[in-house]
Amino acid sequence: MPTWVQLVNLACAVCFILALKGLSGPRTARAGNLLGAAAAVVAVALPFIYLDLDHVPLILGAIAVGSVAGVVGAQRVQMTQMPQMVALFNGVGGGAAALVALLELHEMLPHEEAHSWFVFAATAFTILVGSISFSGSVITFAKLQELMTSRPVVFPGLPVVFGLSGVAAIVLGVLTVTGPTVTIGVVLALIGLLIGVLLVLPVGGADVPIVISLLNAFTGLTVAASGYVLDNVVLLVAGTLVGASGTFLTMLMAKAMGRSVTNILFGALKGGSTLGAGEASDRPVRSAGPEDVAILLGYADRVIIVPGYGLAVAQAQHTLRELVDVLTARGTKVDYAIHPVAGRMPGHMNVLLAEAQVPYEQLVEMDHINGDFKTTDVVLVVGANDVVNPAAKTSPGAPIYGMPILNADEARQIVFMKRSMRPGFAGIENELLFDPKTTLLFGDAKDSLGKLLSAVKAL
Repeated sequence: MPTWVQLVNLACAVCFILALKGLSGPRTARAGNLLGAAAAVVAVALPFIYLDLDHVPLILGAIAVGSVAGVVGAQRVQMTQMPQMVALFNGVGGGAAALVALLELHEMLPHEEAHSWFVFAATAFTILVGSISFSGSVITFAKLQELMTSRPVVFPGLPVVFGLSGVAAIVLGVLTVTGPTVTIGVVLALIGLLIGVLLVLPVGGADVPIVISLLNAFTGLTVAASGYVLDNVVLLVAGTLVGASGTFLTMLMAKAMGRSVTNILFGALKGGSTLGAGEASDRPVRSAGPEDVAILLGYADRVIIVPGYGLAVAQAQHTLRELVDVLTARGTKVDYAIHPVAGRMPGHMNVLLAEAQVPYEQLVEMDHINGDFKTTDVVLVVGANDVVNPAAKTSPGAPIYGMPILNADEARQIVFMKRSMRPGFAGIENELLFDPKTTLLFGDAKDSLGKLLSAVKAL
């Protein structure tokens, strides 16, 4: 490899690191994303310049198809479907790495003695983990897209099948190192596909987005291993970054849920996973119309907004921002309380509200705003449920027990905007809905916020 190519690859790797740093803050996220994308384009284009490639028309055709699919998918996806897109794109990355490793295994076999055992081990790892990431990501996509039930799926003997599959994967991995054949590699890939399915099936409800992050880490590690196999430093660095960041994100999300990663993955086998569905409650609640809620908000000195997935579904973020602007103009102090797992993935609410040009200063993380609820006149919960559910603190048997929540129950008045009395993503009832301080405003969030905005303006 020419020296200038190595220097360009090094520059691309540095750009990936700077891009990840840029993504750590909302003000620099767009620039970081563009920097990383530009570095990826350069890294992909580089082999066409210094290598004498075969099948160039096929390669260009594949790049064109993938580019069109990526652009169209990114432009058309709704904010509520962003986690599904992340899962699908992540799965494609893992599957691609596994296929490349299989092809490399085929190419290495005629010259087996020229390669160290570690190269074959890295190849086996890439095939196995890439296959797990692909099939697991497809199942998470199907769950979130409601192509299958979002509840945990278990069957008698699942732990046994999972364990035997793991043992088979280890044996096939060893055989790939000691006596490699393409057939062994293909069977290893099939076992990986099975493990990916069995890994995700028992996960349900609010735990599914955490598994997406875990599978993202798997894909990163797969890409890093394939970078070693292909002797490509850019893949090695990029994969390591994705693997490390995905691992940290998984741990942070699990902490935000008050659960361990092991419990999230296998809790359903002993009844500990979030449920993902539930029946609507018929218990009596106190409800009101937009005019009554407008009075509460219009004469409050301190208001906290708790956004959730329902806000994204209704695409009501622009109307909510306009309502907050009107309240702020009246002298009310308003902030948005952001829970780490509000919505369907970390940062979901931040991106949604940034789209509506909400000032970053008004987005306050849970740890920094929880102490303010005691002095808050009104908490307006828009499409959120589990992140303010007191069961996380008071009900040891609840699937979300131990999860840190926003202390909305400590406010003087709570207003819930809901379409119905169905439970949240965790599938359990929220006792805060029946608190004497709570008022419910039923209806589509966008329609209700529009009426509420008009009522506040009329005060």
